[in-house]
Amino acid sequence: MPLNSSAFHDLVDDVQQQIEDILDDSDLDLDIENSGGILTLVFTDGSQIILSRQEPLKQLWVAARQGGFHFDYDTDSQRWLCSNEQRSLGQWLATLCQQQSGEPVDFPGL
Repeated sequence: MPLNSSAFHDLVDDVQQQIEDILDDSDLDLDIENSGGILTLVFTDGSQIILSRQEPLKQLWVAARQGGFHFDYDTDSQRWLCSNEQRSLGQWLATLCQQQSGEPVDFPGL
């Protein structure tokens, strides 16, 4: 069943808050900005990872130095999955953060 706008926004707000909480509890040295539904992670080298909601498509988009990734919410697994390869948002964020910071970070449940 397709997500309605309210459910979509609630899911994005929730996952963005989870990401912020995980990063706040980690040892990564980065700045986190959340404004207008766009979550921006700024690493010490100036590189960024940007998570933005795309309401018309009901997708969460991630832009990073390594490229752009589109995620659809899978109601069965209750996770955001990459539309190209079904890799979870948490798996992608762990890879991207490691590549941009040089430090490992885990995003359990995402």
